[in-house]
Amino acid sequence: MSNIQQPDEQIRELAFLSLRQIYLNNAYSDIALERVLKKSDLSPKSKNLVCELVYGVVRRQRYLDAIIDQLGKKKAHQQPPELRIILHLGLYQLTYLDQVIGAIAVSSSVELAKKFGFTGLSGVVNGLLRNYQRQQTPLELPDNNIQRLGILYSFPDWLIENWLSMLGEIETELLCQWFNQSPSLDLRVNILKTSVDDLAAVLTNQGLNVSRVDSLPQALRIHNSRGSLTQLPGYTQGWWMVQDSSAQLVTHLLDPQQGEKIIDACGAPGGKTTHIAELMGDIGEVWACDRSRSRLTKVKENAQRLQLNSISIHNLDSSTTQFPQDADRVLVDAPCSGNGTLHKRPDLRWRQTPEQITTLTTLQAQLLAQGASWVKPGGKLVYATCTINPPENEAIIQDFLDQHPNWCIDTPSQDSWLNTFMTPEGWCKIWPHQRDMDGFFMVRLTSEKLRIKS
Repeated sequence: MSNIQQPDEQIRELAFLSLRQIYLNNAYSDIALERVLKKSDLSPKSKNLVCELVYGVVRRQRYLDAIIDQLGKKKAHQQPPELRIILHLGLYQLTYLDQVIGAIAVSSSVELAKKFGFTGLSGVVNGLLRNYQRQQTPLELPDNNIQRLGILYSFPDWLIENWLSMLGEIETELLCQWFNQSPSLDLRVNILKTSVDDLAAVLTNQGLNVSRVDSLPQALRIHNSRGSLTQLPGYTQGWWMVQDSSAQLVTHLLDPQQGEKIIDACGAPGGKTTHIAELMGDIGEVWACDRSRSRLTKVKENAQRLQLNSISIHNLDSSTTQFPQDADRVLVDAPCSGNGTLHKRPDLRWRQTPEQITTLTTLQAQLLAQGASWVKPGGKLVYATCTINPPENEAIIQDFLDQHPNWCIDTPSQDSWLNTFMTPEGWCKIWPHQRDMDGFFMVRLTSEKLRIKS
């Protein structure tokens, strides 16, 4: 549970306004929050509380709906949409936020109902929330395991079904719990400008709770980040970049070397592109390619802030034949369902469908095949996604290898620290609840020798 002191009226009102954009206008959570918060003069701490309320309600909406279904005279989907939001806010505070006085959570929700045109239904809000406070029996859950876990942890049934088939019940529950926590903040230290120990000391002196991440040589984790990231020490000096630990693993697996030409096929917004340049000592050529000109602007901004000169920007589609067999190494960080990052993107679980993922796999296979055509004979190709979904990962690689017999999986050397993350199949799959980092898949391929089919 979260530790929060009684949010004042303005905090709850801004949370309601954000949720109204998300629920009624299908806005993304982060964009809705940005729109609302930029107009407010709240302190950074109060803004963090608004974010916690909004992200928490979005994450838990299926569970909150189930409470309304059980206690209300009308089911959740039958409630006026804005009243449903107000009920969600009240129920979320009563269920998940420590040290919030129940009476205040109830009364503030009643006031929201009155303020936003539901004076006649304020009694419904008061009655349902007080009834929930008084009840001692837990929420009634269905016997069906998929539905039970889906309601309890607030995920769609199809995701729960997929995870159960891969992990079983116990591991699936642990995964759900991990995805429902508030994320910590991982930094990648720019070792060309400072050291990990020096940056950790500077951040600690600013009152931040900082720790190293096991086995990741450039990673620092901040457990109590607050306020704007641009206000953190070292931002303007280019000492660090926000990047999850598992994303940092991808570039280490690519293993760029000084003087090489390396193509990042889906380079925007530049996290892995800039990491490549750092690991090369900024000596060589790093091509950041992307079809989105606006997203490539972020690559340029990040490269400039980190003071990296080896990066060139290329606004082109990855289907280009501009550089056949031209690169020493190619990274295909493919567009994906992103379901390894559900803790950071709480609305993603409600936006995805299995049909959308099927469409993505076609694109991923095309990108991998095109990326392979850019690699010199004997060069390296890394395919990566931030999803734990096998059709986007293992199946893509198996199909590629079946269709390209001159390619094979290229595992790290026996003494590499990366081996702690590798599977017997030769790829790396990060389960978030086991590694305490984003869910990821990555594999390194080479055309150096002929793959012999069994």
